[in-house]
Formats: sequence, C-alpha cells, structure tokens
Amino acid sequence: MNGNEFDGHLQELRRGTIVLASLQLLREPGYGYGLLEQLAGAGFPTDANTLYPLLRRLEKQGFLESEWNTDEARPRKFYRTSDAGIRLAETLTREVAAIAAATDALTQTLTEGEN
Repeated sequence: MNGNEFDGHLQELRRGTIVLASLQLLREPGYGYGLLEQLAGAGFPTDANTLYPLLRRLEKQGFLESEWNTDEARPRKFYRTSDAGIRLAETLTREVAAIAAATDALTQTLTEGEN
C-alpha cells in the first residue's frame, strides 16, 4: 500500500472520530481555533477547512449550540455541546468502544490462528 492509499484510509477513519472528539471537548464552551488546538493536542490533528463546516453542520443538526462573544476587539463564535449532542457523544463513545473491542478480539483470533 502506498502512502497516499494509507493516508486516505487513515483520513476516512479519523473523520468520524473528529465528530466525537469535538462533541466531548465542547462540553466546555470553546471557539473554532481553540478547538483545533485541543484536537491536535489530543491526537486528532484536524484542518480548519474540515472543522468549521463540521461545526456548522453539528449546530444545524442541533448537536451544538453557539453564541457570539463581542466583548473583545474581534468577535468570536463560541460553541457548546447541546443536550442532544451529549447524548450523541455518549452513544458514539459506546460504539467506538464496541468497535475497538471487536477489532481487538478479531486480531487476537487471527494471531492465535497463526501460531
């Protein structure tokens, strides 16, 4: 597998995890640039061109709430996970854990079969 194929698969896998990570991190209000930094620090490096449309989509779907902070010289839009977003994050967390467990079990089975 060449690097481009690997990168494409890795990007596809991470795309869904960015939704979950964003919902979890935004339980405390945050703005886009700060969220980019938090995601990168947590091991989910994300491009701004990916994150901002995602935030708008999650807000439109009711999983995020937002408000503008105009107290500073430059207004910033702050996001916070809504109650529906918290429920979604909890469901996604359980699903990710189940997928990880199934993947581990499959790997274990295959490894044992090789020995």
